Amino acid sequence: MRLQDGVWRDRLKAAVPRIALGARALGRGVADLLLPSLAHDSPEATASAGLTADAWSRVTFLEDPVCDGCGAGFEMDGGAFASPRCAACLAQPYAFTRARAACLYDEASRGLILKFKHGDHQPFAPLFARWIARSAAPLLDEADAVAPVPLHRFRLLSRRFNQAAEMARPLARDAGLDYLPDALIRTTHTTSQGGKSARGRRLNVKKAFAVSEEGRRRIKGRRILLVDDVLTTGATAEACARALIEAGARAVDLAVVARVRTARELPT
Repeated sequence: MRLQDGVWRDRLKAAVPRIALGARALGRGVADLLLPSLAHDSPEATASAGLTADAWSRVTFLEDPVCDGCGAGFEMDGGAFASPRCAACLAQPYAFTRARAACLYDEASRGLILKFKHGDHQPFAPLFARWIARSAAPLLDEADAVAPVPLHRFRLLSRRFNQAAEMARPLARDAGLDYLPDALIRTTHTTSQGGKSARGRRLNVKKAFAVSEEGRRRIKGRRILLVDDVLTTGATAEACARALIEAGARAVDLAVVARVRTARELPT
């Protein structure tokens, strides 16, 4: 009899999560009526947790067409015969294969990202993860696992959390991908990248990253989606990508919340 060989228990187990989800949804509905969601950038109430309409309208989201190599926006669609990469990426490709950014790093987005990164405002993490999921959808479709750019333990103590990890975790969960928070480790406590030239940034992080022993087992032969907050020159992401590839990753792609408009120039 099938009802005596565990089928009824399986059906009960399957029903419990649905009941729990319904109860949580009802609870959220009541809570939203009594305590409306607040915007992350303002004490104003909003329809759902996120940005105010004014802040949202000022963010420059990057839409296709974009460079497949660095995520830079193209001014126009070149058509079926145009290169999918910008001139800089054709001349000198990054160590990571592809990149996507959700928006431009400018006056509108900078304050939001710095509030998250240095202001301990963690509610931005799931919001930014949703932005990345949209912009990096083609990369997520081909990824095997998601790994955040790591912080050195000293910097982690001062900040209390790794902003890249806080975004990578929900991103991996919602995409159904393996989450590898400790695959990459930061071996040296480098100075801040802020204010350095492109060459200075590369030298600052050249030997800063390595792959843990557990990480080697979990990345071997797999395509890894690397997650960070901002792409400037790409020095940090490139150092991470090189470490992952040298440790056996099949390929590395990059997804970030924002990128500066001129992340790189043609080599001279």
